[in-house]
Formats: sequence, structure tokens, C-alpha cells
Amino acid sequence: MREVQERQFASFDGTSLFYRYWPASAPAAGQPRRAIVLLHRGHEHSGRVQHLVAELGMEDADFFAWDARGNGRSPGERGDAPGFDALVRDLDRFVAHIGASHGIAVEDTALIAQSVGAVVAATWVHDYAPRLRALVLASPAFKVKLYVPLAVPGLKLMQKLRGNFFVNSYVKPQWLTHDPERVESYRADPLITRPISVRVLLGLYETSERIVADAQAITVPTQLLVSGSDFVVHRGPQDRFYERLGSEIKERHLLQGFYHDTLGEKGRVAAINRIRAFVQARFAEPLRRADLLDAHRHGPSFEESEKLSWPPERWSLADLRWRFTRAGLRFGGKFSEGIKLGLDTGFDSGSSLDYVYRDEARGKGPLGRMIDRNYLDAIGWRGIRVRRTHLHELLREAMRRLRAASLPVHAVDIAAGHGRYALEALAGGTERADSIRLRDYSELNVDKGRALIDTLGAGALARFDQGDAFDRNALAALDPRPTLAVVSGLYELFPDNALVRRSLEGLAAAVPPGGFIVYTGQPWHPQLEFIARALTSHRGGEAWVMRRRSQQEMDDLVRAAGFVKIDQRIDAWGIFTVSLAQRVDA
Repeated sequence: MREVQERQFASFDGTSLFYRYWPASAPAAGQPRRAIVLLHRGHEHSGRVQHLVAELGMEDADFFAWDARGNGRSPGERGDAPGFDALVRDLDRFVAHIGASHGIAVEDTALIAQSVGAVVAATWVHDYAPRLRALVLASPAFKVKLYVPLAVPGLKLMQKLRGNFFVNSYVKPQWLTHDPERVESYRADPLITRPISVRVLLGLYETSERIVADAQAITVPTQLLVSGSDFVVHRGPQDRFYERLGSEIKERHLLQGFYHDTLGEKGRVAAINRIRAFVQARFAEPLRRADLLDAHRHGPSFEESEKLSWPPERWSLADLRWRFTRAGLRFGGKFSEGIKLGLDTGFDSGSSLDYVYRDEARGKGPLGRMIDRNYLDAIGWRGIRVRRTHLHELLREAMRRLRAASLPVHAVDIAAGHGRYALEALAGGTERADSIRLRDYSELNVDKGRALIDTLGAGALARFDQGDAFDRNALAALDPRPTLAVVSGLYELFPDNALVRRSLEGLAAAVPPGGFIVYTGQPWHPQLEFIARALTSHRGGEAWVMRRRSQQEMDDLVRAAGFVKIDQRIDAWGIFTVSLAQRVDA
């Protein structure tokens, strides 16, 4: 047995989480250090997976295993977290900690996860697009067998009535494994907890549905292990996930007779051997990563947007449905100020976004305000407001890093709309920028933005000019040279990667090494068809058809221009991301 070290790392909110670390016993000479990260099942902790360190061997790799928040020796109410997305963000910080404190790059890291931990791992790979070497998922809990009719709708209703509460796991240890020693150790382990909070459980269900539906966005080499006699989770979503995986290298193994604790089963040597062979093969070859720079010409997101841009057959049921929906919006626009603004200027216009940011229901009488509040509370607009919060966080982080490096903060937003979110973050507080340059293509937005600068009293810092965000030469010639560039809500509106690359190349020419770019993405949206069929764009009132870019595609475009991502935020629904990247030497 290797010597184990017990350590802590600070997660995104400052919470100190517990982990175990097994240094490599036989590091490979002349090779970069390698990491194997192990994620435990729900209700359990890192001690339950430590047997894998010896059983996998792989003496040239460092092993790491955490106690997830609310589990084992990590703090938090047992079985709880601020949300399922917090567990995913914890994993992002854990891997970043391994890189910063142990000197192992994510490119030299493999992730092995089981059950709920496997869903956390798959979500992290989908949402954060890490340059991971390999991903192994054992019996991922994409859909837990609750055995109670209408259990999920019932839990949602109870959560609305009661708030967060806890449910106890029905799982008996003898349903997890045929290994009698594992069964007894489970019963005797004081760190295993049966409760799980309803917000984590429902978050697991909702996130799993999204990840399974959009598994094409995962291109990391992936191995899936499926237990053939699993009483705890359904097999169907695991199969759908595998079928939709975008990975060029993927393999699936059905382990007949295995219960849910795949990596703790009596005959687990069959699973262990497959994992070892898969991970060693990935480490033996260069990092494999799909090229998505031309994803606007072919691939799943291209085909999805093509389908959405094609109108339904005239007078078909689908056509009648969307005609009725559009008529309903026009009717609502007679009462709701927000809907009317969207109909007049485009639902993706700077004016509409500024209205959504203000989040004040307005309309004709109580009915109009009620309609407007329902409009403002649409899932997409809620995501937009979370995106603004995340923009503020990463803009402040970028300014802090620039100050720490004794660099000035010259900020530019190349498509600022009215500029409200940028001015709030850059012109206020103790971390204010030295100069702020806002640009937009729309003359209306420029006029509104200049008025907002005057209203906020930011005239000494900020200026607003009309400009084309896709004019490479104009961006490259910005003066003063920006040390902080902002691109929010722009690239999502244009499907052509050639345009995006031209814009990013201009910014790369303007931002000096050590400077930063904060950029947004939209890898997912639950209302894509509604938006395409019912809402209009600011571009001449045409249909608002979006082509989703996976986070990997967006990050790869930024990387190709000469920036390296160092941090990211994403909302709980997985709709909008905000990322921070640093300009590196060519």
C-alpha cells in the first residue's frame, strides 16, 4: 500500500474540503507527472475508493480522492450542498488545486468516477470543457430508481411548499455489491450518511437530463462501465449518453451480474483491468481533442441550427401552433412593456437586454405588469441576469490580477449594448478601471450608452464609440491598448466561426501578453425552438435562430487567437457561461 497524505483545498466559496493524496511510488523519468482523480458514490467518501489505488497499480501516477461537500470529512450538512452545480464547481476547483499545488496539468489527468460522482464528472467535462486526458464513468446515476410513482414531480411540489428538506436513501448495502467485506464495511462506516437534500437530488435529475441530451458536446476519450444487475439506477439513460457521446475514442462495457457498486463488486477485477488498459493507452498517446473550429460548417450544432432555420410546412399543426404563439406574443405586447420592446427592437437587442437587466415589471395596469413579470422570469432571462453577476465577478478578478501584476486596467467592451453591465463592474467600487472604452455597432445603443455614462457620472473614465466588433484592423488599432477586453452576448448571435475568429484575432493584436479577455458562451438552452419560431432578432426582424457553441468550441476559438482560459462560471441551468482567459506570448 502506498503512503497516503490527508490534505485540504479551498473551493470556490472558501470552504475547505478534505482529500486524500497518494504520491507516485515509481515516477516515470523524463515524463510529466500524471494524476488519477477518483470520485466516490453518493452518501460515501474517499475512503471507500482508496482500494482502487492498489488495485489499479499505475505506480507512475499520483492518485487523488476527495470527500465531496457534505460527505465524509468535508464540512457541510450531511448530504447537502448549495445545489448540484456547486459539486461540479467544487470539482473544477479541485482539479485547479491539483495543478497549482501539485504541478500536474489537466492535460495529464484522468478522472475515474462512480454513480453520483460520475454525473458530477460528466457535467464538469460538458460544462467546463477541460483538456482532460481520459474520463471513466462507472454506473453513472443519470436516473435513480425511486420506485415511487410520480416521485420527482411530488418532490418538486414539496420543495415549493417546504423549501429544502432531506430524504433518506432506501438502498441497502447488500443491494450494492456481492462482496461481503464491502457490505459489512458499509454497515460499519460511521462516515456514510443516508440523507440527501432534495435540492441536490432534484439538481441531479435535471442536470442528468441535460447532459444525456447533449452528450455530443463531450469529446474527451470516455469509457463507460455498466452494471448488468443494477437495482439503484436505470440503464437506459446510460445507453443514450454513450450513443450521443461526441468522443472519437469511446468504449462501453456491460458487466453482467454486477450490482451498482461497480468498482466495489466481488468480481471487480474485470472492471479494474479494463480501466487500467484504457487509461494507460490514453497516457501513452498525445492528448486527443476534437477540432471544432469548423463546427459552423458541419456537426451536431450546425445540423440543429439548420433544422431550426427551416420553417414548418405551411398550415401544418406545427405551423399553426407557432402562428398562435406569435399571435399571443403580439397580444401580450399590447400590455407588457418588455414584450413590446422585444417586438419593436428585437428580443436580442441591446435595448431588450438592458430592460431584462433592470428586472422591473412594467405594463398597462396590473395585468400588464403580471404579463411582464412572467416574461422577465423566463428561464433564459433569469440566466442572463446570472450571467451579469458572473461577468461582474470575473471582471473584478481580472482587474485584481492586473493590479497585482502592476499593469494598468484599460478596458474595452466591443459590443456593449447600452453598457450597463460593463459600467456597473468597471466604473464603480475600489477596483475601478483606469479607462473604459465601450463600442457598439448600433447608433441607438451608442446614444443610450452615452446617456447612461452621464447618468452614472462616469464621464471621466468612460467613452462610447460606434464600431464594428468584427473589424479586425479597427480592434487591433485600439488606443490605449486594452489590458482587459470584454465580449458579452455577441458571439452567441453569429453562427459563423470565421467572423468570431476575425474579431478575436483583432483583440489578440490589441491586448498585450499578460492582459485578459472575458467572454461569454451559450452551450445550452431549453427553449431553442421557441426562440427560433416565435422571437425576432434585431437584424431586420428576422427569426432569432441560434447555433449553440459547446464550451469546448468557444474555448478553442479563444485559444486559437492566443488566449488561455484560467477561470469560468456557469449558471445552475447550464445555459450561459462566462470565462476569463489570459493573453500569452505568441
